Amino acid sequence: MGIRCCSKSFGFQKLQQMESELKDLNSKPAKTHQTDPTHDDASSKDDRPLLKSAGNNNDIQELEKKFAAYVRDDVYGPMGRGKLPLKEKLLLGIAFVMLLPLRILLGMTLLVVYYLICRICTLFSAPNREEEEQEDYAHLGGWRRAVIVRSGRFLSRSLLFVVGFYWIRETHKDSANAQENSKTEGRNESEEQERPGAIVSNHVSYLDILYHMSSSFPSFVAKRSVAKIPLVGLISKCLGCVYVQRESKSSDSKGVAGVVTDRVCEARENKSAPMMMLFPEGTTTNGDFLLPFKTGAFLAGAPVVPVTLRYPYQRFSPAWESISGVRHVVFLLCQLVNHMEVTRLPVYYPSQQEKDDPKLFANNVRKLMASECNLIMSDIGLPEKRIYHAALNGNNSLPSVLHQKDD
Repeated sequence: MGIRCCSKSFGFQKLQQMESELKDLNSKPAKTHQTDPTHDDASSKDDRPLLKSAGNNNDIQELEKKFAAYVRDDVYGPMGRGKLPLKEKLLLGIAFVMLLPLRILLGMTLLVVYYLICRICTLFSAPNREEEEQEDYAHLGGWRRAVIVRSGRFLSRSLLFVVGFYWIRETHKDSANAQENSKTEGRNESEEQERPGAIVSNHVSYLDILYHMSSSFPSFVAKRSVAKIPLVGLISKCLGCVYVQRESKSSDSKGVAGVVTDRVCEARENKSAPMMMLFPEGTTTNGDFLLPFKTGAFLAGAPVVPVTLRYPYQRFSPAWESISGVRHVVFLLCQLVNHMEVTRLPVYYPSQQEKDDPKLFANNVRKLMASECNLIMSDIGLPEKRIYHAALNGNNSLPSVLHQKDD
């Protein structure tokens, strides 16, 4: 109990320190607004990002350095609100008129088709209920499950093609570190063939989900509200998603971590059960960094499959880290060609020490992914991301942002 209170006190002090640093960074622009009588409150709160409207370049560089994992470096700038060159404006205008409507129409068609497939396959079938409001159709077997999985993989890849990912470069690496880890434990062949229970991946964009659906069709962790979204809700249940309700936790519930651990164990023991797909960073980055891992994917002590995704770009970055959803979708669909690079590492078999210590297990997998895939390890997380977003929006009073629960 004392350790928990101490850690919470330390986290609170850290957030207070970051809040004061951010206020110091924004103190100079604030004075500038006060000396200009022509600017009222309404005109000062424009849509331009704070980093571009701030007057001190040193402040901008310091802020971008501190939150480097969330900084956009494409033509469209922070939050997609940068000043575009004339050529880019023309290309965007042409694509907005000719390409965007076509892609929206095709994308919605694919979504409706898959929804109808899922609806037909789940007719007269009762959903599996693990606990209150946790239901799915991942337990279906026979032709129903086969149709859901195969059509889901095909249509997910088709949707990526419609969005502009015409080809995806996949690399399968033989990690020397993973092989050495297995040899030193002296495992026999039966242990080596143990089925992994989860796929762990870095998180760059919502597009990550479409790729993993097309590749292995695993189960995901999603907000409980997703289950109620038209069309998408039923599809998420066919995927076997574990739903999260951050607003409340009932005392009689074993919690999301418990459900995820059970699913990972089931996937390891049952070949017909879908593997869990987990993003242990807990939020998205710009694709060049790897944030600290949460331990949820590693609590079961089961082998995991590490996968990293990157989105090379020239104009607009498909990374979704500091830009609104609608703006990101529009710019993405207006880009004729998008690129994705996937690196798959061998199955990581944990040692007995790692099984006993999920945090050690998570850290070792993270180090392996970073070293093998040339990613920069960063020690910031979701609270820092909220601070950066607040800074971009010109928000200097951050208590509500800082103290939001980091789930």
